[in-house]
Amino acid sequence: MTTTSQTTASVADIDVDARIRDLAQQLPLEQQVQLLTGADVWSTHAIEEIGLGRIVLSDGPAGVRGEDFDERHDSISLPSGSALAATWSPELARRYGMVLGQEARRKGVHVVLGPTINLHRSPLGGRHFECMSEDPRLTATLAAAYVDGVQSMGVGATPKHFVANDAETDRFTADSVVAERPLRELYLAAFEDAVTEAKAWLVMSAYNSINGTTASENPLLETPLSTEWGFDGVVVSDWTGVRSVEAANAHQDLEMPGPVGHWGAALLAAVEGGRVSRAAILEKVIRILRLAARVGVLDGFEPAVAELPVELDGAAVAREVAVRSAVLLRNENKLLPLQAAALKRVAVIGHNAAEARIQGGGSATVMPKYTVSPLDGLRSALPASVAVDYARGAKVAEGLQEFRRSDLANPVSGVPGMNVAFFDAAGAQISAEDRWSSHLIWFGAGIPEGTASIRTTADWTARTAGVHHVGIGTVGRASLSIDGVEVFNDELVDDTDVLGAALFSPPQTIHPITATAGQVFRIEAEYTMPQSLAIPLTAILLGEEVVVDDAEAEIAAAVEAARAADVAVVVVGTSSAIESEGFDRTDLDLPGHQDALVAAVAAANPRTIVVVNSGSPVVMPWRNSVDAILVGWFGGQEFGAALADILLGVQEPGGRLPTSWPSVLADVPVLNTTPVDGKLVYAEGINIGYRAWLKQSATGGAAPAYPFGHGLGYTTFSLGTAHLPVSVRSGSDVVVHVPVANTGSRAGRQVVQVYLARAESAVERPVRWLAGYATAHLAEGGATTLEARIPARSFAHYDGGWQVEPGRFQVLVGTSAEDVQSAGEVAIA
Repeated sequence: MTTTSQTTASVADIDVDARIRDLAQQLPLEQQVQLLTGADVWSTHAIEEIGLGRIVLSDGPAGVRGEDFDERHDSISLPSGSALAATWSPELARRYGMVLGQEARRKGVHVVLGPTINLHRSPLGGRHFECMSEDPRLTATLAAAYVDGVQSMGVGATPKHFVANDAETDRFTADSVVAERPLRELYLAAFEDAVTEAKAWLVMSAYNSINGTTASENPLLETPLSTEWGFDGVVVSDWTGVRSVEAANAHQDLEMPGPVGHWGAALLAAVEGGRVSRAAILEKVIRILRLAARVGVLDGFEPAVAELPVELDGAAVAREVAVRSAVLLRNENKLLPLQAAALKRVAVIGHNAAEARIQGGGSATVMPKYTVSPLDGLRSALPASVAVDYARGAKVAEGLQEFRRSDLANPVSGVPGMNVAFFDAAGAQISAEDRWSSHLIWFGAGIPEGTASIRTTADWTARTAGVHHVGIGTVGRASLSIDGVEVFNDELVDDTDVLGAALFSPPQTIHPITATAGQVFRIEAEYTMPQSLAIPLTAILLGEEVVVDDAEAEIAAAVEAARAADVAVVVVGTSSAIESEGFDRTDLDLPGHQDALVAAVAAANPRTIVVVNSGSPVVMPWRNSVDAILVGWFGGQEFGAALADILLGVQEPGGRLPTSWPSVLADVPVLNTTPVDGKLVYAEGINIGYRAWLKQSATGGAAPAYPFGHGLGYTTFSLGTAHLPVSVRSGSDVVVHVPVANTGSRAGRQVVQVYLARAESAVERPVRWLAGYATAHLAEGGATTLEARIPARSFAHYDGGWQVEPGRFQVLVGTSAEDVQSAGEVAIA
């Protein structure tokens, strides 16, 4: 990677740094302090006198939302972080980042708040989908490529959440208690390459504490981040993550959101009283001005990237990532790929088949222009001669789901969607707008000043006859009327302590109505604005809840569809009520009756393919009863199109698991995400993920259902004898050459994984640990020699500093953490 590091060097040369320091020193203390807290929810202060524009930050990490949650300002929705990691491809991660940088520029955004690179310590982690892997090496290499891609577009990337922010339970107050060695070798290691190699322009500090000190005040922001790693960028807080003026004595630079926080006047007083040094304030200002120069909002300074790379097709990249991330776990009787010409009838089954989950819940949410569901993708890809039958089979989504946009009509303007009008305290209309979505979110912008109430009006068409359950979700005083009859007028109270729950899953009131097919109902709602909001969050959700009166009948209908078909494709998965920012999972089960659905369908038709639409592991009690299992993750807006490509053999599933998948919850060796007395103790030390599984199985314990690194394809490969040096000096990288041949009947992709092991050692070590990897795409009969580089750090352990134990390390080469063979030994002198 050269583009970002070269451009960073051009910005950070001695002359530029001196000019930035001089500019910072020109500012009076009051302006210096003001600059350290956001101007609003999404941007920093502009200072016209020095030519400083505002820096706009936006949530990522799998899309760039911009400064609002307005669906009219659509965003590319890329597959989730766990999907990206399943590609095992830094090259694709870089293009993923470039698409985000490109999107940011389109939306006037200067900083993308991503990648999320906390580790998959426990599969119960609620934000698992947004993070990448259980392994620090895989995470670090992909994170660095992502950062490099974003910054090649002249947009700042923000690796987050620094550090040990691996669970959501009590996330604002939890203290992650981590010994020095695992902290360095696992949790900090995941961040290191993004800073030292890709030269990230920002890092986000976390909500949690680490070993007793909250992240925004933690000495880790100085060492290793700023000293050992040479970080010269901005440490931005997670939103509301600064807790006191004490954070200003750490290397915390920017408090978000603004304009009101814990700094401001209190920080000014602390500086004037000598509790925070002026030098510390000056250093923070310099870092913010340096960022402004890099992103091109500081007059007189050349931006870090003056000439942009060639524009990428964002939708095409989204589809490619979805294809290359899909992991084929099982393919009995070579059911896949399907031969379209041999098919007459296909049964597509599952709630997520028609309403796929393309992203997890929380701040990562973006609003794409369109989505392709698995049902849509297969119907589009299959010949017209093939009948496609759909059955829901089992409900997945809980609570209100926004109305389908195609079912809404705006009675005021006559266009699809709904009318949203803003009124002042006297009842006079301030303004109105046409909205496409019935899930309205305002976070920091969009509501006119002086608004006392918001009224929404839409004509909704019921697609089917029967009882429909419609309602409103919000926090505060609201009313709901259906065809002029008021069915609710009261307060809806948020009884959670989850920041953002009011946006994505607000408290709801739901009311049954009886409809004929095609009947139109006038849906009107009014929301009363509260007198004051500590954080400007407002959301109104209008929609329908799926209510299933007879679950067995739903499954029976799916079974009949499967029995009549040549093949059954069952799409199972989770929802935003299960995988989201703000809370952890309580189990790894598929919600509702999906397990019973798969078992019944497989019994009716042995040619059953199960597609798992989740961002993290689920248990699959039926896994040995179906012919094929494909993990599609949260696959982004092109999920359905990519899935059709894979199932029909246009593309090969290219993914490998970035995380171990268990058979049952009780087998998982590291599980806890709930603090006890405020502390989440990482008692497992250096053994998480596959390391913990290998340690457990070595003593007779359970192994995972599918190990880290596992993934099948549509062809076969052979690995030849690896070549590596016999010995190297301490501090040197080791290059392993592995011959690879495609021995199958079609083109395909192989991921060769290189692990280290040391059975006899003076220090505790994992059974084995990932040290490098390389990939090849080969035509039928093709062969190549892959080069996998093992960085010198992979041989080191941390004990007050990085230490290398002299002696021999075993080098293992294979295709998963469990499928390895010895490639020889290398001696470290």
